[in-house]
Amino acid sequence: MAAPQKLKTVKSTPFSDFVRNATFEEKERVYLEVMEKAWARQEKIIEQARKM
Repeated sequence: MAAPQKLKTVKSTPFSDFVRNATFEEKERVYLEVMEKAWARQEKIIEQARKM
């Protein structure tokens, strides 16, 4: 039986720090901002497709 491998410790990133340490309200604000931008891009793509 092989010995279990030791997991490597990796450096924390700003994103992982945010996920671990942000409050629910901060996470919700960021999520909504990201989703609003994604919805706007999606609407733009749909409009471009309609013009074809």
